[in-house]
Amino acid sequence: MILIEDRRSLAHDIETAKKAGARLRLACEVAGIDERTLQRWKAHAGLVKGDGRPQAVHPTPSHALSQDERLKLLGVANEPRFCAVPPARIVPMLADEGVYLASESTFSRVLRANNQTAHRGRAKAPHAKRPATTHIATTVCQVWCWDMTYLPAIVMGRWFYLYLILDLYSRKIVGWEVHETDHSDHAVHLVRRTALAEGIAALTVKPVLHGDNGSTLKATTVLAMLNWLGVMPSYSRPRVSDDNAYAESLFRTAKYRPEFPVKGFADLEAARAWGAGFVHWYNVEHRHSGIQYVSPAQRHAGEDQAILAARHALYTQAREQNPARWSGKTRNWSPIGAVTLNPERDCVIKEYSGDKPIQQLVA
Repeated sequence: MILIEDRRSLAHDIETAKKAGARLRLACEVAGIDERTLQRWKAHAGLVKGDGRPQAVHPTPSHALSQDERLKLLGVANEPRFCAVPPARIVPMLADEGVYLASESTFSRVLRANNQTAHRGRAKAPHAKRPATTHIATTVCQVWCWDMTYLPAIVMGRWFYLYLILDLYSRKIVGWEVHETDHSDHAVHLVRRTALAEGIAALTVKPVLHGDNGSTLKATTVLAMLNWLGVMPSYSRPRVSDDNAYAESLFRTAKYRPEFPVKGFADLEAARAWGAGFVHWYNVEHRHSGIQYVSPAQRHAGEDQAILAARHALYTQAREQNPARWSGKTRNWSPIGAVTLNPERDCVIKEYSGDKPIQQLVA
Protein backbone atom coordinates (compact mmCIF):
# COMPACT_ATOMS: atom_id res chain seq x y z
CA MET A 1 0.00 0.00 0.00
CA ILE A 2 1.39 3.36 -1.03
CA LEU A 3 1.09 6.37 1.25
CA ILE A 4 -0.54 9.47 -0.15
CA GLU A 5 2.75 11.42 -0.16
CA ASP A 6 4.42 8.68 -2.22
CA ARG A 7 1.43 8.59 -4.56
CA ARG A 8 1.66 12.29 -5.21
CA SER A 9 5.43 12.07 -5.75
CA LEU A 10 5.09 9.21 -8.23
CA ALA A 11 2.25 10.92 -10.08
CA HIS A 12 4.33 14.13 -10.31
CA ASP A 13 7.40 12.30 -11.62
CA ILE A 14 5.35 10.38 -14.19
CA GLU A 15 3.65 13.57 -15.35
CA THR A 16 7.07 15.29 -15.70
CA ALA A 17 8.44 12.36 -17.72
CA LYS A 18 5.35 12.36 -19.92
CA LYS A 19 5.77 16.08 -20.71
CA ALA A 20 9.38 15.38 -21.60
CA GLY A 21 8.25 12.91 -24.26
CA ALA A 22 8.16 9.61 -22.43
CA ARG A 23 5.32 7.18 -23.02
CA LEU A 24 2.91 6.80 -20.13
CA ARG A 25 3.16 3.01 -19.97
CA LEU A 26 6.96 3.02 -19.85
CA ALA A 27 7.03 5.83 -17.27
CA CYS A 28 4.68 3.82 -15.04
CA GLU A 29 6.84 0.73 -15.38
CA VAL A 30 9.90 2.67 -14.27
CA ALA A 31 7.93 4.07 -11.31
CA GLY A 32 6.89 0.53 -10.37
CA ILE A 33 3.12 0.93 -10.79
CA ASP A 34 0.61 -0.07 -13.42
CA GLU A 35 -0.92 2.41 -15.82
CA ARG A 36 -4.37 1.42 -14.57
CA THR A 37 -3.32 2.21 -11.02
CA LEU A 38 -2.45 5.78 -11.96
CA GLN A 39 -5.77 6.14 -13.77
CA ARG A 40 -7.63 4.85 -10.70
CA TRP A 41 -5.82 7.31 -8.44
CA LYS A 42 -6.88 10.22 -10.61
CA ALA A 43 -10.46 8.99 -11.12
CA HIS A 44 -11.30 8.20 -7.49
CA ALA A 45 -9.51 11.01 -5.63
CA GLY A 46 -6.69 8.67 -4.72
CA LEU A 47 -4.23 11.56 -4.85
CA VAL A 48 -6.36 13.60 -2.45
CA LYS A 49 -7.71 11.15 0.11
CA GLY A 50 -5.15 8.38 -0.16
CA ASP A 51 -5.80 4.66 0.21
CA GLY A 52 -9.33 4.08 1.49
CA ARG A 53 -8.86 0.45 2.49
CA PRO A 54 -9.17 -0.20 6.25
CA GLN A 55 -5.81 -1.96 6.44
CA ALA A 56 -3.97 0.88 4.71
CA VAL A 57 -1.40 2.86 6.67
CA HIS A 58 -2.72 6.38 7.17
CA PRO A 59 -0.79 9.34 8.52
CA THR A 60 -1.78 10.52 11.98
CA PRO A 61 -4.24 13.45 11.68
CA SER A 62 -2.97 16.77 12.90
CA HIS A 63 -5.95 17.14 15.25
CA ALA A 64 -5.49 13.73 16.90
CA LEU A 65 -5.12 13.56 20.67
CA SER A 66 -1.57 13.77 21.94
CA GLN A 67 -0.16 11.06 24.18
CA ASP A 68 -0.56 13.30 27.24
CA GLU A 69 -4.19 13.98 26.36
CA ARG A 70 -4.87 10.26 25.96
CA LEU A 71 -3.31 9.52 29.35
CA LYS A 72 -5.37 12.28 30.96
CA LEU A 73 -8.54 10.87 29.37
CA LEU A 74 -7.73 7.40 30.70
CA GLY A 75 -7.06 8.81 34.12
CA VAL A 76 -10.45 10.53 34.24
CA ALA A 77 -12.27 7.44 32.94
CA ASN A 78 -10.70 5.34 35.69
CA GLU A 79 -11.56 7.67 38.54
CA PRO A 80 -13.65 5.98 41.25
CA ARG A 81 -16.75 8.01 40.36
CA PHE A 82 -16.52 6.96 36.68
CA CYS A 83 -15.33 3.36 37.07
CA ALA A 84 -18.87 2.00 36.51
CA VAL A 85 -20.04 4.70 34.08
CA PRO A 86 -19.96 4.45 30.25
CA PRO A 87 -18.56 7.26 28.06
CA ALA A 88 -22.11 8.27 27.11
CA ARG A 89 -22.57 9.47 30.72
CA ILE A 90 -19.00 10.52 31.49
CA VAL A 91 -18.98 13.25 28.82
CA PRO A 92 -22.21 14.99 29.99
CA MET A 93 -21.13 14.80 33.62
CA LEU A 94 -17.81 16.46 32.77
CA ALA A 95 -19.66 19.07 30.69
CA ASP A 96 -21.74 20.00 33.75
CA GLU A 97 -18.45 20.70 35.52
CA GLY A 98 -17.22 22.84 32.64
CA VAL A 99 -14.68 20.25 31.48
CA TYR A 100 -14.35 18.96 27.93
CA LEU A 101 -11.73 16.33 27.13
CA ALA A 102 -13.08 14.54 24.09
CA SER A 103 -16.26 13.29 22.47
CA GLU A 104 -18.02 10.07 23.46
CA SER A 105 -16.67 8.25 20.40
CA THR A 106 -13.12 9.36 21.23
CA PHE A 107 -13.56 8.17 24.82
CA SER A 108 -14.73 4.80 23.54
CA ARG A 109 -11.92 4.58 20.99
CA VAL A 110 -9.21 5.32 23.58
CA LEU A 111 -10.71 2.86 26.07
CA ARG A 112 -10.94 0.19 23.37
CA ALA A 113 -7.29 0.73 22.41
CA ASN A 114 -6.34 0.12 26.05
CA ASN A 115 -8.58 -2.97 26.49
CA GLN A 116 -10.97 -1.16 28.84
CA THR A 117 -14.21 -1.62 26.94
CA ALA A 118 -15.52 -4.42 29.18
CA HIS A 119 -18.92 -3.83 30.77
CA ARG A 120 -18.45 -1.68 33.85
CA GLY A 121 -20.09 -2.37 37.16
CA ARG A 122 -22.15 -5.56 37.55
CA ALA A 123 -23.54 -5.48 34.01
CA LYS A 124 -22.77 -8.63 32.06
CA ALA A 125 -21.64 -8.66 28.48
CA PRO A 126 -24.36 -9.70 26.04
CA HIS A 127 -24.32 -13.35 25.09
CA ALA A 128 -24.72 -14.60 21.56
CA LYS A 129 -28.17 -16.06 20.92
CA ARG A 130 -28.38 -19.81 20.95
CA PRO A 131 -28.88 -21.06 17.39
CA ALA A 132 -32.25 -22.53 16.56
CA THR A 133 -32.67 -26.21 17.32
CA THR A 134 -32.80 -28.16 14.10
CA HIS A 135 -32.99 -31.81 13.14
CA ILE A 136 -32.77 -33.43 9.72
CA ALA A 137 -35.26 -36.06 8.55
CA THR A 138 -34.43 -38.26 5.58
CA THR A 139 -37.32 -40.66 6.03
CA VAL A 140 -40.47 -41.07 8.10
CA CYS A 141 -40.47 -41.54 11.88
CA GLN A 142 -37.19 -39.71 12.38
CA VAL A 143 -38.45 -36.31 13.52
CA TRP A 144 -41.88 -35.50 14.89
CA CYS A 145 -43.23 -32.05 15.75
CA TRP A 146 -46.01 -31.55 18.23
CA ASP A 147 -47.92 -28.68 19.72
CA MET A 148 -51.23 -27.69 21.23
CA THR A 149 -53.64 -24.99 20.06
CA TYR A 150 -56.91 -23.50 21.27
CA LEU A 151 -60.23 -24.17 19.57
CA PRO A 152 -62.90 -21.62 20.50
CA ALA A 153 -66.27 -22.65 21.87
CA ILE A 154 -69.51 -20.78 21.21
CA VAL A 155 -69.38 -19.71 24.88
CA MET A 156 -67.00 -16.80 25.19
CA GLY A 157 -63.99 -17.60 27.35
CA ARG A 158 -64.30 -21.36 26.91
CA TRP A 159 -61.82 -23.35 24.84
CA PHE A 160 -61.13 -26.83 23.59
CA TYR A 161 -57.54 -28.04 23.19
CA LEU A 162 -56.23 -29.67 20.03
CA TYR A 163 -53.07 -31.75 20.37
CA LEU A 164 -51.24 -32.69 17.15
CA ILE A 165 -48.14 -34.70 16.26
CA LEU A 166 -46.75 -34.15 12.76
CA ASP A 167 -44.14 -36.24 10.96
CA LEU A 168 -41.57 -33.76 9.66
CA TYR A 169 -40.52 -35.78 6.61
CA SER A 170 -43.96 -36.65 5.24
CA ARG A 171 -46.01 -33.83 6.85
CA LYS A 172 -48.54 -36.46 7.88
CA ILE A 173 -50.52 -35.96 11.09
CA VAL A 174 -49.58 -39.17 12.90
CA GLY A 175 -51.45 -38.37 16.10
CA TRP A 176 -54.14 -35.99 17.32
CA GLU A 177 -56.67 -35.54 20.10
CA VAL A 178 -59.13 -32.87 21.26
CA HIS A 179 -59.86 -32.36 24.96
CA GLU A 180 -61.81 -30.02 27.20
CA THR A 181 -58.80 -29.31 29.42
CA ASP A 182 -55.11 -28.73 28.95
CA HIS A 183 -53.36 -31.41 30.99
CA SER A 184 -50.11 -33.33 30.68
CA ASP A 185 -52.00 -36.64 30.94
CA HIS A 186 -53.54 -35.95 27.53
CA ALA A 187 -50.07 -35.39 26.06
CA VAL A 188 -48.82 -38.62 27.63
CA HIS A 189 -51.72 -40.60 26.19
CA LEU A 190 -51.27 -39.05 22.74
CA VAL A 191 -47.54 -39.82 22.57
CA ARG A 192 -48.06 -43.41 23.69
CA ARG A 193 -50.90 -44.00 21.25
CA THR A 194 -48.96 -42.45 18.36
CA ALA A 195 -45.85 -44.50 19.11
CA LEU A 196 -47.97 -47.67 19.08
CA ALA A 197 -49.70 -46.71 15.82
CA GLU A 198 -46.41 -45.93 14.07
CA GLY A 199 -44.67 -49.01 15.42
CA ILE A 200 -41.59 -47.25 16.73
CA ALA A 201 -40.86 -50.14 19.11
CA ALA A 202 -39.46 -52.03 16.13
CA LEU A 203 -37.24 -49.16 15.02
CA THR A 204 -33.54 -49.26 15.78
CA VAL A 205 -33.40 -45.48 16.14
CA LYS A 206 -36.39 -43.84 17.77
CA PRO A 207 -37.75 -40.49 16.57
CA VAL A 208 -37.05 -37.04 17.96
CA LEU A 209 -40.12 -35.23 19.29
CA HIS A 210 -39.78 -31.45 18.97
CA GLY A 211 -42.10 -29.03 20.71
CA ASP A 212 -42.21 -25.61 22.29
CA ASN A 213 -41.50 -24.73 25.91
CA GLY A 214 -45.08 -25.07 27.09
CA SER A 215 -45.48 -26.51 30.56
CA THR A 216 -47.79 -29.25 29.30
CA LEU A 217 -45.25 -30.64 26.83
CA LYS A 218 -42.40 -30.43 29.36
CA ALA A 219 -44.21 -32.02 32.29
CA THR A 220 -42.45 -34.73 34.27
CA THR A 221 -45.01 -37.35 33.28
CA VAL A 222 -44.48 -36.53 29.59
CA LEU A 223 -40.70 -36.78 29.92
CA ALA A 224 -41.06 -40.09 31.74
CA MET A 225 -43.22 -41.48 28.94
CA LEU A 226 -40.78 -40.27 26.27
CA ASN A 227 -37.93 -41.90 28.14
CA TRP A 228 -39.86 -45.16 28.40
CA LEU A 229 -40.60 -45.08 24.66
CA GLY A 230 -37.01 -44.17 23.78
CA VAL A 231 -38.12 -40.94 22.12
CA MET A 232 -35.70 -38.01 22.47
CA PRO A 233 -37.39 -34.73 23.45
CA SER A 234 -36.37 -31.49 21.74
CA TYR A 235 -37.53 -27.98 22.54
CA SER A 236 -37.62 -24.56 20.93
CA ARG A 237 -35.70 -21.61 22.31
CA PRO A 238 -37.48 -19.71 25.10
CA ARG A 239 -39.68 -16.85 23.95
CA VAL A 240 -39.16 -17.68 20.26
CA SER A 241 -42.29 -18.31 18.22
CA ASP A 242 -40.88 -19.67 14.96
CA ASP A 243 -38.67 -22.58 16.08
CA ASN A 244 -41.55 -25.01 15.51
CA ALA A 245 -42.68 -23.59 12.21
CA TYR A 246 -44.18 -26.76 10.73
CA ALA A 247 -46.62 -27.22 13.60
CA GLU A 248 -47.54 -23.54 13.58
CA SER A 249 -48.12 -23.64 9.83
CA LEU A 250 -50.35 -26.69 10.25
CA PHE A 251 -52.49 -24.90 12.82
CA ARG A 252 -52.80 -21.93 10.48
CA THR A 253 -54.00 -24.24 7.70
CA ALA A 254 -56.50 -25.83 10.05
CA LYS A 255 -58.05 -22.60 11.30
CA TYR A 256 -58.39 -21.08 7.83
CA ARG A 257 -60.25 -24.01 6.31
CA PRO A 258 -63.75 -23.05 5.05
CA GLU A 259 -65.44 -25.55 7.37
CA PHE A 260 -63.75 -24.19 10.50
CA PRO A 261 -66.54 -22.63 12.63
CA VAL A 262 -65.65 -19.00 13.09
CA LYS A 263 -68.14 -18.62 15.94
CA GLY A 264 -66.78 -21.62 17.79
CA PHE A 265 -67.74 -25.23 18.50
CA ALA A 266 -70.94 -26.16 20.24
CA ASP A 267 -69.41 -28.92 22.35
CA LEU A 268 -66.51 -31.33 22.59
CA GLU A 269 -68.09 -33.84 20.20
CA ALA A 270 -68.41 -31.16 17.53
CA ALA A 271 -64.77 -30.22 17.96
CA ARG A 272 -63.67 -33.83 17.69
CA ALA A 273 -65.83 -34.40 14.63
CA TRP A 274 -64.28 -31.39 12.94
CA GLY A 275 -60.81 -32.63 13.94
CA ALA A 276 -61.43 -36.04 12.38
CA GLY A 277 -62.59 -34.45 9.14
CA PHE A 278 -59.67 -32.07 8.98
CA VAL A 279 -57.06 -34.76 9.66
CA HIS A 280 -58.53 -37.00 6.94
CA TRP A 281 -58.55 -34.13 4.45
CA TYR A 282 -55.03 -33.04 5.36
CA ASN A 283 -53.49 -36.51 5.25
CA VAL A 284 -55.37 -38.05 2.32
CA GLU A 285 -56.88 -35.37 0.09
CA HIS A 286 -54.58 -32.38 0.58
CA ARG A 287 -51.85 -31.94 -2.04
CA HIS A 288 -49.08 -30.37 0.02
CA SER A 289 -46.98 -27.71 -1.74
CA GLY A 290 -43.93 -28.50 0.39
CA ILE A 291 -43.70 -32.09 -0.87
CA GLN A 292 -44.31 -31.54 -4.61
CA TYR A 293 -48.10 -31.62 -4.30
CA VAL A 294 -48.50 -35.21 -3.20
CA SER A 295 -50.57 -35.98 -0.13
CA PRO A 296 -48.84 -36.52 3.23
CA ALA A 297 -50.26 -40.05 3.37
CA GLN A 298 -48.73 -40.86 -0.03
CA ARG A 299 -45.31 -39.58 1.02
CA HIS A 300 -45.56 -41.32 4.38
CA ALA A 301 -46.23 -44.62 2.59
CA GLY A 302 -43.38 -44.07 0.11
CA GLU A 303 -45.69 -43.69 -2.87
CA ASP A 304 -44.49 -40.20 -3.83
CA GLN A 305 -41.53 -41.50 -5.87
CA ALA A 306 -43.75 -43.41 -8.32
CA ILE A 307 -46.34 -40.63 -8.47
CA LEU A 308 -43.77 -37.95 -9.28
CA ALA A 309 -42.04 -40.21 -11.82
CA ALA A 310 -45.40 -40.69 -13.57
CA ARG A 311 -45.96 -36.94 -13.63
CA HIS A 312 -42.51 -36.41 -15.14
CA ALA A 313 -43.21 -39.00 -17.83
CA LEU A 314 -46.55 -37.35 -18.61
CA TYR A 315 -44.98 -33.91 -18.96
CA THR A 316 -42.18 -35.30 -21.13
CA GLN A 317 -44.72 -36.93 -23.43
CA ALA A 318 -46.76 -33.71 -23.63
CA ARG A 319 -43.64 -31.76 -24.58
CA GLU A 320 -42.73 -34.25 -27.31
CA GLN A 321 -46.23 -33.98 -28.80
CA ASN A 322 -46.21 -30.16 -28.85
CA PRO A 323 -42.61 -28.93 -28.54
CA ALA A 324 -43.55 -25.41 -29.68
CA ARG A 325 -45.57 -24.93 -26.49
CA TRP A 326 -42.53 -25.48 -24.27
CA SER A 327 -39.91 -22.76 -24.14
CA GLY A 328 -37.69 -24.62 -21.68
CA LYS A 329 -37.56 -27.73 -19.58
CA THR A 330 -40.62 -29.44 -18.21
CA ARG A 331 -41.73 -28.84 -14.65
CA ASN A 332 -39.42 -30.26 -12.03
CA TRP A 333 -41.19 -33.21 -10.44
CA SER A 334 -38.15 -34.46 -8.50
CA PRO A 335 -39.03 -35.85 -5.07
CA ILE A 336 -38.19 -33.72 -2.05
CA GLY A 337 -35.20 -35.12 -0.19
CA ALA A 338 -34.09 -34.38 3.34
CA VAL A 339 -36.17 -31.97 5.42
CA THR A 340 -34.77 -29.80 8.20
CA LEU A 341 -36.75 -28.63 11.18
CA ASN A 342 -35.26 -25.15 10.82
CA PRO A 343 -33.39 -23.75 7.80
CA GLU A 344 -29.93 -25.18 7.42
CA ARG A 345 -27.13 -25.00 4.88
CA ASP A 346 -27.23 -27.46 1.98
CA CYS A 347 -23.81 -28.81 2.91
CA VAL A 348 -25.15 -29.99 6.27
CA ILE A 349 -28.09 -31.73 4.62
CA LYS A 350 -25.78 -33.49 2.14
CA GLU A 351 -23.48 -34.56 4.95
CA TYR A 352 -26.30 -36.28 6.80
CA SER A 353 -28.25 -37.53 3.78
CA GLY A 354 -26.57 -40.95 3.73
CA ASP A 355 -27.39 -43.96 5.87
CA LYS A 356 -26.43 -42.28 9.12
CA PRO A 357 -29.09 -41.97 11.83
CA ILE A 358 -30.28 -38.38 11.85
CA GLN A 359 -31.07 -37.71 15.49
CA GLN A 360 -28.52 -35.12 16.48
CA LEU A 361 -28.62 -31.37 16.65
CA VAL A 362 -26.74 -29.78 13.79
CA ALA A 363 -27.23 -26.08 14.54
